[in-house]
Amino acid sequence: MSGDSCLPQHHTQSDCTSPTPPLACPKTKTCSYRGAVGLGNKYVRLNVGGNLFYTTLQVLTRQNSMLKAMFSGKKEVFTDKEGWILIDRNGKHFGSILCYLRDGTVALPKGRQAVQELLAEAKYYLIQGLVELCQNTLQGNKEQPLCVIPVVTSSKEEERLIQSSSKPVVKLVYNRSNNKYSYTSNSDDNLLKNIELFDRLSLSFNGRVLFIKDVIGDEICCWSFYGQGRKLAEVCCTSIVYATEKKQTKVEFPEARIYEETLNTLLYETMPLPDNSLLEATRRSYSNCGSHSEEEEGPGGAELRERVRRIHVKRFGFTQLSTC
Repeated sequence: MSGDSCLPQHHTQSDCTSPTPPLACPKTKTCSYRGAVGLGNKYVRLNVGGNLFYTTLQVLTRQNSMLKAMFSGKKEVFTDKEGWILIDRNGKHFGSILCYLRDGTVALPKGRQAVQELLAEAKYYLIQGLVELCQNTLQGNKEQPLCVIPVVTSSKEEERLIQSSSKPVVKLVYNRSNNKYSYTSNSDDNLLKNIELFDRLSLSFNGRVLFIKDVIGDEICCWSFYGQGRKLAEVCCTSIVYATEKKQTKVEFPEARIYEETLNTLLYETMPLPDNSLLEATRRSYSNCGSHSEEEEGPGGAELRERVRRIHVKRFGFTQLSTC
């Protein structure tokens, strides 16, 4: 089979790749490309790791790279008996290499792993522009964690996190080794369910609640809920039971209670201050309604407005709130 027969007849210079099945090991010989200057339109047949490519000397020598050294007579190359130049590299991304040499840019493959593979090839061929393009893409596409869960290692660290947090706090203590009795048959499953529920809640409410893990506490499995720096509730999931006159530790999974207490902590979120312009607009609208006197509002109208004013002062710290 000749080298020309490996390629479809309609291939042109614009084609980046023409993959074919890997070739059998051919007989090779050493040669060098001399006098490339002036032969920029001469076509070159490349066999890169069993993948065949068809391009020109002008493309291969366009940038300062290992390929330019190979095809400018500065570096010996190997060819088989059909004239295909052999490059002992994986040809998976060589098409992207040629496209970058031709156009000065290239659409990078999808996926971090594929970009890393192309980066390795660009480094091998000493194509600095493509190396920088791949590196910038990898740096800009760093995967961000969905949420960060602190794991406390001391009581002082735990207290500092709770007191400094502007969000409500949910803490789970789990440590199976804190037990001197045997566990009941369902305890391990229930302990795992508590941990999985903690992970689900942290994914759902990580923007509004600070979730903390404690793996060295005194309890085996215990939930604690905090709001504005103080403890609101606690759900202990372990108890001691008797089975055949022997004490055993039982771990429970009170899912509904845990959900309830987690939602209750949201009541202690730091509320944003009301918009002053909205309050001013509301005050003016009341002022414009001069026909609505306290007598028309009824005996409870003034009392209701005063109650609302006190709630706003208590919640948002306002010392003055205009009333009609």
